[in-house]
Amino acid sequence: MNRRTATLGLAATLTLTSCGTGEAGAPPAQPRHEATAQARYEASVTVLEGGGHGPQICSAVADSLPPQCGGPDVVGWDWEAVRYESKAGVRWGDYRVVGTWDGASLTLTEPPGPPERKTPPAEDFSSPCPAPTGGWRPVDPAKATQPALERAIARAGTAEEFAGAWLDQDYLGERGADSPDANDPARLVLNLRFTGDLSEREAWIREVWGGALCVSGARRTEAELNSIQERVQSGLGDALITASSSVPRNRVEVGVWLATDEQRRAADERYGAGVVEFESVLQPVK
Repeated sequence: MNRRTATLGLAATLTLTSCGTGEAGAPPAQPRHEATAQARYEASVTVLEGGGHGPQICSAVADSLPPQCGGPDVVGWDWEAVRYESKAGVRWGDYRVVGTWDGASLTLTEPPGPPERKTPPAEDFSSPCPAPTGGWRPVDPAKATQPALERAIARAGTAEEFAGAWLDQDYLGERGADSPDANDPARLVLNLRFTGDLSEREAWIREVWGGALCVSGARRTEAELNSIQERVQSGLGDALITASSSVPRNRVEVGVWLATDEQRRAADERYGAGVVEFESVLQPVK
């Protein structure tokens, strides 16, 4: 478990996940001709049929009974060949699927098998600043309070160069977010990022915040990342699964069914190398 988590529901630490319609100039959506008949891909996903559609692969499932989800169609699916659950006319199960991809559907090339679930690495919320001598601690305990924390983040957000905020809660160790002291402002490290000159930023924030503080630089402001995210996701259409802006990594992260080299090149050319990171659900069969 990653013990460094962003909490308190602060707007500066939220990520956005949404879908949209096409927009000129955005990275291209998944071309139907990208994969050939010889290219095979695999994924461990939920397959669900119901609600008026046939078998489809899903990367996320609504927590309901029966569950709900949607995604690309699965061609060649046979419920009689697998174990599954069913309720109210809906059938579903978790499987490893292998097949060819035409940009809109997955055509099976072998029978489904047990899923191979992998836990994705958690985002690292550790502070990039070196710890002070004696460790992280408040410099003014009277201003290491929840109201002071909120004022500090609000103040930082007024700067045009603001690139985001997060909280380093390394002090929790393995106790996790349910620990009684999980939201103790006197023990966490407030991380603030800005573009441009940082020389006066810490003193500016110290006027309202007395807790542990790390001020670091960034290539893109929060507003720039949010704008890039909106443009990227609006151009992907149905190929988009998730989109979010990572403050610690200062980039936009996009989940799609199958990322293409064309998409990556277009994003690098338009926004800069590494500003947009694509992650595919479907992976080449090794």
